[in-house]
Amino acid sequence: MSYKRPCLSTPIVSILSLGLALVCAADAWADVKLPAVISDNMVLQQGMEVPIWGWAEPGEQVMVSVSWHSMAWGVSADKDGKWMFKMNPPKVGGPYEMTISGKNSIKIRNILVGEVWVCSGQSNMAMPVSRSTNAEQEIAAADYPNIRLLTVERKTAEQPQADCVGNWSLCSLQTIPDFSAVAYYFGRELHKELDVPVGLIHTSWGGTPAEAWTRREMLEVEPDFALILERFADVVAKYPEAKKEYEQKVKKWEDAVKKARAEGKKPPRRPREPVGPVHHQSPGILYNGMIAPLIPYGIQGAIWYQGEANANSGRSYQYRKLFPAMIENWRNDWGQGDFPFLFVQLANFRDIVPEPAESAWAELREAQLMTLSLPKTGMAVIIDIGDADNIHPKNKQDVGKRLALWALAKTYGRKLVYSGPLYKSMKVEGGKIIVHFEHIGGGLVVGGGEPLKGFAIAGADRKFVWADAKINGIIIVIDSDKVAEPVAVRYGWADNPVCNLYNKQGLPASPFRTDDWPGITVDEK
Repeated sequence: MSYKRPCLSTPIVSILSLGLALVCAADAWADVKLPAVISDNMVLQQGMEVPIWGWAEPGEQVMVSVSWHSMAWGVSADKDGKWMFKMNPPKVGGPYEMTISGKNSIKIRNILVGEVWVCSGQSNMAMPVSRSTNAEQEIAAADYPNIRLLTVERKTAEQPQADCVGNWSLCSLQTIPDFSAVAYYFGRELHKELDVPVGLIHTSWGGTPAEAWTRREMLEVEPDFALILERFADVVAKYPEAKKEYEQKVKKWEDAVKKARAEGKKPPRRPREPVGPVHHQSPGILYNGMIAPLIPYGIQGAIWYQGEANANSGRSYQYRKLFPAMIENWRNDWGQGDFPFLFVQLANFRDIVPEPAESAWAELREAQLMTLSLPKTGMAVIIDIGDADNIHPKNKQDVGKRLALWALAKTYGRKLVYSGPLYKSMKVEGGKIIVHFEHIGGGLVVGGGEPLKGFAIAGADRKFVWADAKINGIIIVIDSDKVAEPVAVRYGWADNPVCNLYNKQGLPASPFRTDDWPGITVDEK
């Protein structure tokens, strides 16, 4: 594949010499085509060289001209018919136009230049604005024509796809109800604070594990992921028989639905389809169908809300390696270096337990916390805004805002407090444990003005009991009359912990533990 980068001193004639020699073969050329992500209403990422690409007949000369410059550029399609052209966008704003010509001509209208973010994950990213808190008011106020939205149609694929289905639209009362709430509230914060156009590419699927969003080759090189692939191979081998059983169940279900409706009763739920070769939970399947088609579109970064599927399957400890591997996979394939990758830590969910106990959800939150060791990552803590009875909490506004704080501070250089307290270190003194934190902001505070809750302490016997905890300046002092010689502390260590440590900026502390004792998911692969 060959391409020409914009060069203001290069005459168009020299670039086109090869293409003019091919005019006689025009009848054999295929039409120039563009991926869905390059279309009307798109946002180009400012401050970087962005790729424009598509397909044509092998060897065909493709012309690119833009409204912001009088010059045009040419590029030849490679032997596979793909061409790519890298260019520096104009100044922030717009609207601009771009024309791409070969045998045919395509005009892309209403282009803006600003900030572009990919928004991905499972159902809490997919959850639309229409189901979020104060949906009616939020939709009525969603008149932001300089925020552009693209939702990638769900697709599974056994091989990386070159294109996807989707189109850019302007954010409006008509387009926002079905768009990702987290993505919208995140993008709205950036748009308001930065006063630039924002492009949001939403690509998510409910109930999906991280391995479905990871390229299979990345999974094959890591021994810890071998069982993921082995289980999948076993499922595929059993799929024909499982499909037959499923079809029989569907037939019985259809009969049951007819009977229920005739009797005025509630119809039963449809049987769950078995996992097969192209099921949306299969390794690599969504990377191939819903991430690969976006690469290498110019982006600033990505936001991610996922983890429930891996926690519910008991593979939280594995997430310590799987999640960073997925991030590195995306970054390597995009070819933009370590672009910002911001993610949401799991919210509180399920019943509150009366005594300290082990928790797969707590272990997955720990894996997410550990992922902050990767460069240019950020984590929105939402341990205070979940719903015990609903895995899809409706407050997506604060989720978007907390993600945006990380972006505004770490990507855009705004001086603000962007994280709640994160565990830093501990020491034992006189039967008490003293804990230090990072990101204390204006100081440590108790949410709601109540005594600190959520701290548990243990001795060498590894039996945790609830502890007394007090803020003393920039530290917290923890003890219990039941543990004379404490060695470890845990905070918020439960599916749905009762915990209330914040900084003065109102950002909650992340759950943590000071021990490294094996949890309940350490052996689950």
